Amino acid sequence: VLSFIIFICYIASQATSFMMAPLLEFLLALFLFFAYASKLNEKFKGLYWPLMDFLRCVSAAIIYFAISIAAVSKYNDGASKAAGVFGFIATIVYAIDFYITFNDLVTFLKQGSSDSPEGHKSEDEDSNSDSD
Repeated sequence: VLSFIIFICYIASQATSFMMAPLLEFLLALFLFFAYASKLNEKFKGLYWPLMDFLRCVSAAIIYFAISIAAVSKYNDGASKAAGVFGFIATIVYAIDFYITFNDLVTFLKQGSSDSPEGHKSEDEDSNSDSD
């Protein structure tokens, strides 16, 4: 919702060149929301869903921070200032989401790595028995 509000503010402002970033973030967040809601993450196990969400949060926080600084410092109209302020709020929200998603990603990666050490142990044991 915040990305959509920022998108509307940029459309109404003189900083229309910045409107693509919030639009893409809004569409990407909408896609991931519907993917999780329709349980696509359970159907397509080959994709690292937590990693995709993590990268989306990191890129959104960085991009919103950069365009918010530019919008607030370069343009004087109220809509640009409002988009910049909402952009700073979005940066904080995405940073919090980044932290939460990072914890989910670590848990997800630990689950994936708990299956692999057994396979590595048997390979290591085979190589050690060959050298004896």
